[in-house]
Amino acid sequence: MGTAVVEKPLFHYDATGLDTALLLRLYQEMLYARLIEEKMLSLLRQGKVSKWFSGIGQEAIAVGATLALSPEDYIFPLHRNLGVFTSRGMPLRKLFAQWQGKASGFTRGRERSFHFGAPEYRVIGMISHLGAMLPVADGVALASNLENAPYIALAFVGDGGTSEGDFHEALNLASVWDLPVLFLIENNGYGLSTPTSEQYRCRRLSDRAVGYGMEGYTIEEGNNVLAVYKTVRQYAERARRERRPFLLEAMTFRMRGHEEASGTKYVPKHLFEEWGQKDPLLNYERFLVMEGLLTEKRVQELRKELRARIQAEIAPVLSEPDPTPDPAYEEASVYAPLTAPLTPPPSEPGNRRLRFVDAISEGLHQAMEKDPRLILMGQDIAEYGGVFKVTEGFVQTFGKARVRNTPISESAPLGASLGLSLRDIPSMVEMQFADFVSYGFTQIVNNLAKNYYRWGVPAKVVVRLPTGAGVGAGPFHSQSLEGIFMGVPGLKIVYPATAYDAKGLLTTAFLDPNPVLFFEHKALYRSIQDAVPEAYYNLPLGVARIVKPGKALTLITYGMGVHKALEVQEKMPHVDMEIIDLRTLLPWDKELISQSIRKTHRALVLYEGTYTAGVGAEIAAWIGEFLFQELDAPVVRVASLDTPVPFSLTLEAAFLPWGRLQPAIERLLAF
Repeated sequence: MGTAVVEKPLFHYDATGLDTALLLRLYQEMLYARLIEEKMLSLLRQGKVSKWFSGIGQEAIAVGATLALSPEDYIFPLHRNLGVFTSRGMPLRKLFAQWQGKASGFTRGRERSFHFGAPEYRVIGMISHLGAMLPVADGVALASNLENAPYIALAFVGDGGTSEGDFHEALNLASVWDLPVLFLIENNGYGLSTPTSEQYRCRRLSDRAVGYGMEGYTIEEGNNVLAVYKTVRQYAERARRERRPFLLEAMTFRMRGHEEASGTKYVPKHLFEEWGQKDPLLNYERFLVMEGLLTEKRVQELRKELRARIQAEIAPVLSEPDPTPDPAYEEASVYAPLTAPLTPPPSEPGNRRLRFVDAISEGLHQAMEKDPRLILMGQDIAEYGGVFKVTEGFVQTFGKARVRNTPISESAPLGASLGLSLRDIPSMVEMQFADFVSYGFTQIVNNLAKNYYRWGVPAKVVVRLPTGAGVGAGPFHSQSLEGIFMGVPGLKIVYPATAYDAKGLLTTAFLDPNPVLFFEHKALYRSIQDAVPEAYYNLPLGVARIVKPGKALTLITYGMGVHKALEVQEKMPHVDMEIIDLRTLLPWDKELISQSIRKTHRALVLYEGTYTAGVGAEIAAWIGEFLFQELDAPVVRVASLDTPVPFSLTLEAAFLPWGRLQPAIERLLAF
């Protein structure tokens, strides 16, 4: 960048209406961020810092936008937004400890660089997936509307991130729902090494706003801190007042590599020369000197003071030891504890019989009554009542603010659910079919599941997933995807087999402060019914049940498998099987399984997912490792074929495991 002061600022600085204290603070915050950056680059060269994403040359955007907002507003920054963190007053010592992975950092060594949240500062850090935090900002803005509060959300995104699907889904949802959120694009010319000419064809990225029915504006001089400040302040106040979103774009340039190791050889040298003259700090400094608000002497004094302050904050952290690993503590930090008291079911369920689908609907309805903050989101769930009619009539009872139709999207409402959780507002997101959850994989696996472990804020979200085959719906409406999520710490997975369990487990899922994936087998919706108490009640998660006691073998299953196991038992009355319904797949009830196998000494795991790497594979492996000496025969798995789910009913029947269950039992007993 060079250190020479420009003789005359290249930008027109309009300070009308801005007091001297603010003008000087804008300068000091930019200078502070710049000097921290220079120190970090020095430490990087010394091998004392492992990695750094530099925002040198872009400070005007981070600082100008942050100071333009109210302290109550939420900010979602990215790699190159150091000025957001420092302008919000976050202590440098703790920030540096965070960057170094020290125990004294914001997340005790669990997150790198700016991938963390500090809700007390209303700064919500990024994950590495570009655009993924934009839907979360939607959720915070939705909470503002629901709470009738004045705060808004501002989410940064790079020019490269605007090509991600989350960008589209977030902007579309924000516009449709009239959410007070600002989307601020930092257009710095490159997405890692890819120039903007290879990223989009519109003249300005703000031009995309019209397609979402919102206003867009480009700050052509993104390195002009007063232009950024005034523009963001103007649109923030409009978002606050008019309760709607805006798309802003700030033109700037990345003066260093995406991160330092990647270098800048792919960037033409003349661009560095051109943008070096547009340095946001040096130009603004010259303006303040020319206006008599700063002197050259004061500039040098400030630099000296801030460098000393930076050194004093960083030096103690360099001598801190690395965190001491404690696996038990780490594992105990994955899930937020459930502290809400559970309402036990009546000792007798009574004679009232409900279909599976009606029990889910009733449990959901009662959860809505119990917690007036609970929000439902999903495609066609309002007036239409959802494709399976689970929420039929809900909008008339609870209103459209709480029962919300979403556009045809999955990632946006899932991300918004995390944003609501930041304000302690629980939510449910319905996937129209479980198969479509693949579109929301990032939000579930990288945002919802990891959030509590990362920085201690629970994700109070239930994702309902109509699942399963047996109805001739083909390969995209019949998959059993629960096994995919079994290896994701932080999630809980529930899969009931009866109407009684479905209601009691669903009501508990809404009390649990962790993200719960609630799988509902579509073929059970209207094909089974059993006795269900009318009153509200809870069943604990993670506790399996013995469907039928026995001594000859332990058959472990869940969902549709429970009913198929009972059918086979009727055909084999001479076999004294113990049938166990897992009910919860993550965490699953290892203790009950252990007790049963110690009694029967044989184990069979039945599951509808495909054979390889499914739920049963994990359970069988665990039994083989920890209960091997109790077994009189190998653990048997009975599952679907390792193919997509076929459409033809005859092919589907061959795909599913049910016809292979009885022969497998006979082989197991004969071993």
